[in-house]
Amino acid sequence: MKRPLGVFLLILGLLSGCNLPRRETPVFVPPSDYLATQPPLAALETAAAAQPTEIPPLSALETAAAPPTAMATPLPSPTATAMAITLPTPVPGAGNDGPLLYYTQAGDTLHALSVRFGVSPEEINTAGVLPEEGFINPNQLLIIPRRFTNTTAPVHLLPDSELVYSLSAAGFATENFVWEAGGYLRNYHEYLGMTGETYGGQIVREIALDNSINPRLLLALLEYQSGWVYGQPETLAAEDYPLEHVDLKDKGLLRQLKWAVNQLSIGYYGWREGRLTEITFRDGVTARLAPDLNAGTVALQYYFAQVYDSRGWLQAMNPETGFMALYVQMFGDPWERAKVVEPLFPPDLQQPELQLPFLPGRLWSFTGGPHGAWEKDGSWAAVDFAPAATESGCVESDAWATAVADGVVTRSERGILALDLDGDGFEQTGWVVVYLHLAEEGRAGVGRAVRAGDPIGHPSCEGGRATGTHIHLVRKYNGEWIAADGPIPFVLSGWRVVAGERQYAGWLVRGNEKVTANQYGSFESRIQLGQ
Repeated sequence: MKRPLGVFLLILGLLSGCNLPRRETPVFVPPSDYLATQPPLAALETAAAAQPTEIPPLSALETAAAPPTAMATPLPSPTATAMAITLPTPVPGAGNDGPLLYYTQAGDTLHALSVRFGVSPEEINTAGVLPEEGFINPNQLLIIPRRFTNTTAPVHLLPDSELVYSLSAAGFATENFVWEAGGYLRNYHEYLGMTGETYGGQIVREIALDNSINPRLLLALLEYQSGWVYGQPETLAAEDYPLEHVDLKDKGLLRQLKWAVNQLSIGYYGWREGRLTEITFRDGVTARLAPDLNAGTVALQYYFAQVYDSRGWLQAMNPETGFMALYVQMFGDPWERAKVVEPLFPPDLQQPELQLPFLPGRLWSFTGGPHGAWEKDGSWAAVDFAPAATESGCVESDAWATAVADGVVTRSERGILALDLDGDGFEQTGWVVVYLHLAEEGRAGVGRAVRAGDPIGHPSCEGGRATGTHIHLVRKYNGEWIAADGPIPFVLSGWRVVAGERQYAGWLVRGNEKVTANQYGSFESRIQLGQ
């Protein structure tokens, strides 16, 4: 395992202008449009004028988000400097220090808070009214009994908007950054089935966009763990496993990043949705998470617990010398950017009206209840539908998937179509519905404006693992996946999605009617628009 000390020596070398010895690497000449794959900031500024009122103007964001031109002195947030690094052991039971005073954060729900603090919903007191369902207004003071006297440190290290692919990263040109950094990642390439020879920067960009994970975070992890961004890997293991997850099936950058975003998503959404309360390090030590942490910080704590033992984890979490110190050096203070993009959820957020994603009168099946938005874990935000067919498996279909609402197609590639409902053309803002497994032939192109019910593509198996022809449908808001059966329920043509006890199980419920998810398209899973 590469120790953080090696990273700090690398940073010191960069600050002093010295270069580490480099291995001879074949130079892979980039195509002429390599640096033109991201939209110019001028386009983002134009689009920002049409942002909803809760989204800050991009001009303010650019001022706050401008990265340093060189590796600068770390500027950790004021709250981070007070972090006390201790290895905690959870101690349930009544505490002796009185109740906790907690100010709610965007995305908090009564259910999730009761799980995190180890109390019943009835024990949470406030001067106002707490909704039994839905998000609680941010900055509402709660009085909560103290059930745990020893947890991980309660310091917030990473804003939520720096974990998800939010507006704070909308203008970040991933490939440009990688190219200018000049490290091993610049010339790294893999041959991928759908895109052919693919550069390291492009791989990072696509993984970030597909999973709605901030590309800055992925780059910082690569630099912290293996030195890939500014330097060269020092060992063969660091070349094959840059994120230190040593598993033959996860060899190479693409698979390492897929593994990493899965861990980050488990931490972030497990905390957000009330499924995660503790972490276990590589050496088997377990720690209870401080109940007043934010989801972005929990994602980091969970991720590094999968990589390091308890000692290495403590080093990585040290805000002065660990991962966040490097993050600030690379990209500036994330809390300054967060000031102009958070909270990610306005207090009165509601789903716009959506309809079932197929033509009226055509028989489909509800084949998958709530499950992972993208990789197999994380938010249970996605649902699956398949058209009726005489053959099973991956077969061509003449059925049409349709737009669930009016919007603009902002991405159409590799079996993916992203429908932007606020019309600004960016996936990082407002409501976006993402379709997966749409066939290339007939798929609506980028920039096309559609109305609810318009055909946008045919279901298929393209774009990822699939056992049969279908579509995968998922929502996100301001870059964050929205749980299908959560504070803002997924409702399509009046049918509400209800989760089962495991992924892919569940129902569509409308009044007294119920449709049961079944991957084989059995009778109880069948549904028609207009029935």
